[in-house]
Amino acid sequence: MLSAIGIVQFGLVHCPEGRKLFNFMSVLENLRMGAYLRKDNNEIARDIELIYTKFPVLRMRAKQFAGTLSGGEQQMLAIARALMSKPKLLSLDEPSLGLAPLLVEEIGRTISDMKSIGVSVLLVEQNAKMALSAADYVYLLELGRIGLHGPPDQISKDDHIKKAYLGS
Repeated sequence: MLSAIGIVQFGLVHCPEGRKLFNFMSVLENLRMGAYLRKDNNEIARDIELIYTKFPVLRMRAKQFAGTLSGGEQQMLAIARALMSKPKLLSLDEPSLGLAPLLVEEIGRTISDMKSIGVSVLLVEQNAKMALSAADYVYLLELGRIGLHGPPDQISKDDHIKKAYLGS
């Protein structure tokens, strides 16, 4: 069985519900913690710059304690910190939880963009609209069982899904 470090080295990273940031560390320190197992400081610095390009607000808040950020900023930081470990597969648990609709859209776009940097995402999400917009393939769990699966455009056309999850 792999240790936690071994799992991260293998390329699997989990971004938990509730963010689990280091609240009394700065944004930059949290990002560096995400790269804890990495050795190349120049590459880490380049990746922090990429993160700041993707999440400009994090650059503005780099010296601020993570615990003082808004909920949306904390979620961006949690995802950014996870990306700093260079995952092959990123598991995201309820990234839209408690966020304003505009931030949910932004998080959804960020998840969709991860394909372009070679990161696969396993998304656990109750916001069906956001999940369907970000996904390549969907498994719908109902009462702990896979109730339906398929491409998002197929799932979103299902009458049961429209009524139960999409409000139409």
